[in-house]
Amino acid sequence: MTIRRKLALLAAGVIAGVTWQASSIASDLGPTLDKIKASGVIAVGHRTSSVPFSYYDENEKVIGYSQDLCNHIIDAVKEKLGMPNLTVRMIPITSQNRMSLVQNGTVDLACGVASNLKDRWNQVAYLISFFGSTPAILTRKDSGIKEFGDLAGKAVVTNAGSSPERLLREMNEKNHMNIRIQSVKEYADGLLILQSGRAQAYYMDDILMAGTRLQAQNPDDYALVGKPISGLEPWGFMVRKDDPVFKALGDAALGKLFQSPEIRKLYTRWFESPIPPNNANFNFPMSTAVADLYAHPNDRPAE
Repeated sequence: MTIRRKLALLAAGVIAGVTWQASSIASDLGPTLDKIKASGVIAVGHRTSSVPFSYYDENEKVIGYSQDLCNHIIDAVKEKLGMPNLTVRMIPITSQNRMSLVQNGTVDLACGVASNLKDRWNQVAYLISFFGSTPAILTRKDSGIKEFGDLAGKAVVTNAGSSPERLLREMNEKNHMNIRIQSVKEYADGLLILQSGRAQAYYMDDILMAGTRLQAQNPDDYALVGKPISGLEPWGFMVRKDDPVFKALGDAALGKLFQSPEIRKLYTRWFESPIPPNNANFNFPMSTAVADLYAHPNDRPAE
């Protein structure tokens, strides 16, 4: 073998080794961070009218409690990749399409509101829980509806693909209540149906119904009623399944935030202070259950 041939083989080996090493290093990032690094873009899913979690302000900028929390995760991604100028692409999502958009890679991080349910882990993973809720009924004060049983024979609107929709349909069938269920994509759509009289009640998560009520033309005409018929459901941000590196990064960013005084400041800003678009105040103090989520972070789903 000639010296030239030996040098060529040696060079090829070095190149192959460097290529393998680079590939190995890249794979240590996992598929989500690899994709973000290669594209220079992180795709963040958001809701358009989930007040006060994820919604548009008057300039169609995405704001809310969920978005503030997710900004900490985005900052952690920038630091991890050494990309301070990483582009953040905001993508609207709904209860119906959020899981498929995470699965197919269109969305890297779903920053809206989503119940952490055991069966959903077959399709996506969740970061540690950031909130919790129980379903409630939003209705006109003069509707005569006070409890879940009063929905029998009524037209009720709910959000398609949501946990309350599933519960509403199960209870309707089980108890033969003859509820006429109308499913919508967004809260603004449901409120429009409720205010027009095409439905007598709106059944969704309590805190989100409180936010929807504040968007009504005459909020004082409406009330949240009904004792919970299910336990507290934890909420979490969706990420791709089988990507432990990205999940660990997101969990660490949220866990650090939850252990700092900043989380109380953010909560006060969005739930106990006037907020856009109409400077309404939820007056919704942090519950013991939510405080416990921050004190003992976990990703346990509801059963």
